[in-house]
Amino acid sequence: MRKPALYSPSSRPVAPKAAAQGAGAVPEGGAAPSAQPRRWRATASRVAGSPRVMWSVMALTAALLGASVWHGHASGPRALTQKDIDAAVLRTLTTQNLPSRAARAAEKIRPAVVRVMSYGKDKKGEEQELGVGTGVVIVDKGIILTNLHVVQHAQTIKLVFADGTESGASITGVQAKNDLAVLQAHTIPDDLIAATMRSTADLVPGDEVVAVGFPFGIGPSTSAGVISGFGRAFKSPEGEQEIGNLIQFDAAANPGNSGGPLVTMDGEVVGIVTGILNPTSHRTFVGIGFAVPIESAASAAGLPPF
Repeated sequence: MRKPALYSPSSRPVAPKAAAQGAGAVPEGGAAPSAQPRRWRATASRVAGSPRVMWSVMALTAALLGASVWHGHASGPRALTQKDIDAAVLRTLTTQNLPSRAARAAEKIRPAVVRVMSYGKDKKGEEQELGVGTGVVIVDKGIILTNLHVVQHAQTIKLVFADGTESGASITGVQAKNDLAVLQAHTIPDDLIAATMRSTADLVPGDEVVAVGFPFGIGPSTSAGVISGFGRAFKSPEGEQEIGNLIQFDAAANPGNSGGPLVTMDGEVVGIVTGILNPTSHRTFVGIGFAVPIESAASAAGLPPF
């Protein structure tokens, strides 16, 4: 059964009141709290994001349980304590190479990333590829967001999903002012996974982001950086259109990334990559990319606002 579009509340957590006392503050009537619980929470969140490490922790815990049972048979019962479990988890964290936050974000979004290829006819009437771009599945019945300039002049559109499934596609919606197009895939993989969309309302410059797409047709490729600013304007190299209210970011993007997702470190889509700034005639990345905020992009597909 197909599911509706996925949204994340993604509110930025409020700092606890204790933090206002300052780093060196000591609670009234007691000693300063140990930093170990905070380290434990941070490392626990890293474990939760890595199935490989989770299985290692489970194996170590099982070994501890086995040792406890054996010890109970040999010299009387001995309960497995929380300290034993904590030690097992921390031992795993110090001996395992954990994937980076960017790697986890890319892994989460990758099943929803689609290669978009546009085709036209040459003078002899034979089909030729006009270009390659990127799209992102936003509803698992095959609704895909991409850039209008990726498919605008195509007579035929072809998609390749993350699992290798190939499909034709039709344009079902256009939001020209934001260079957006909505595609409907003709063939849908049974296990198609849609991206989770997240409001940009509480994002700030410096927040980390990842761009996934097919730069120069190579990919899916992943690049990481930060949000550089909001409310930017960008004019296409041809000077035909200026788009406003864009997210500026510095994760590497090149031709072919167009239409791909810009995601947070949680793998949630906050924008659709639409352009790169280069003061020369070369179409290569110099550190300034732009994305349409997902609020605008989702509205192109008629999806409800956040």
